[in-house]
Amino acid sequence: MTQANDTAPASPPYVIDVMISAKSIAARIEDLAKTIQSEFKDTDKLVVVGLLRGSFVFIADLVRELDLPVEVDFLEASSYGDGMESSREVRILKDLRGQIEGRDVLVVEDIVDTGHTLHQVIDMLNTRKPARLRSIALLDKPSRREVDMKADWTGFEIPDEFVVGYGIDYAQRNRNLPFIGKVRFT
Repeated sequence: MTQANDTAPASPPYVIDVMISAKSIAARIEDLAKTIQSEFKDTDKLVVVGLLRGSFVFIADLVRELDLPVEVDFLEASSYGDGMESSREVRILKDLRGQIEGRDVLVVEDIVDTGHTLHQVIDMLNTRKPARLRSIALLDKPSRREVDMKADWTGFEIPDEFVVGYGIDYAQRNRNLPFIGKVRFT
């Protein structure tokens, strides 16, 4: 018979400082939703495509603020794995379930860092001939850009800091934080 390990898991070797509060995020999403509604006011249905996994909290809050007919779909693209640096090789791990040809599409990204992921996803989706294709990112780190790519709308521009929370993780931890936090290694 083996005994269960009764010791608690070790704490991660870092501290998280609040960078953007939950209240600030909510207010900014409300403003962004108004802009998106204006852009797509004539749409029959807006296909909102969340880039998994980091955008899931942002997309949930954003679509609840939209007073438009929406369909939600997801695409999973990865260039990070469990690391802190982009591999620059974007892999599509899960494709859309629905068709977007002739439809209005909004791609929702958690963070635009090097720009590789959003650039490749936008290029791929454009080949599917949407009526309109726009993008929104909660966070933008322009100082890290390697590809000429900017989302049509951005929640917050941030400095070159490693961040977590509000859906964004570090090695699958901290997605559940209600704020954006800066990671400080101890």
